[in-house]
Amino acid sequence: MPEAVSSMAGAEFSGAVDIREDGLQGMVTLRGDLGDAKVAGAVKAAVGLAMPKARQIKKGKNGGVAWMSPDEVLLLCDHAGADALVAKLDKALVGVHHLAVNVSDARAMFTLTGTGVREVIAKGAPADLSPAGLPIGEIRRSRIGQIAAAFWLSEAETLHLVCFRSVGAHMFRWLENAAAADTLPGVL
Repeated sequence: MPEAVSSMAGAEFSGAVDIREDGLQGMVTLRGDLGDAKVAGAVKAAVGLAMPKARQIKKGKNGGVAWMSPDEVLLLCDHAGADALVAKLDKALVGVHHLAVNVSDARAMFTLTGTGVREVIAKGAPADLSPAGLPIGEIRRSRIGQIAAAFWLSEAETLHLVCFRSVGAHMFRWLENAAAADTLPGVL
C-alpha cells in the first residue's frame, strides 16, 4: 500500500499572514444523537473531552472535538490512530444509532498565522469574522471563495481551516492570493 501523503506536502506561504498546509491530520466524523449520554461518553472516552456545545471546538492532549451540526461532531486525532478511533467508537456505541467514519484522507488542513487572519478569510467567507462574530474556540462552517470549509481560531492570530482534499490545492492558491502582502484593508 502506498504511503499516505497530504494534499499539499506541507506547502507554506508568507505574505500579509503566514499559511501552512498542516500535513496529515486524523479526522473522524461521528454522526448520531449528540444529546445521548452513550454518545457523549464515547466521545469523552475517545479523546478525553466533553461533547462540545453548538459551534464550539475543544482541544486536549488526546485530540479534539468540534461541533459540526446538531447531529455531527468531528474528532481530531493522530493520523495513524484514526482507524483505531473509529473502532473504539463503534465498540462503545453498539446498539446506538450512529455513524463513525475516518475522513482523514478526504480532508486538507491549513493554519494561518498573523494579525490579519480574520481579514484574509473575510475576503471570501460570507460570515461575521469580527471578534464578536467568531470568538476564539468557535468553529464556523461556511464557504471561502465558493469552497466548502470549516474554520476556527485557536488564538487571536492563529486560524485553522479544513476543506475537502480534492480542492486543497485550489484553497491554498486562493489563500495565497487573499494573503498577498499589502492587500489587507485593516478593518478587522
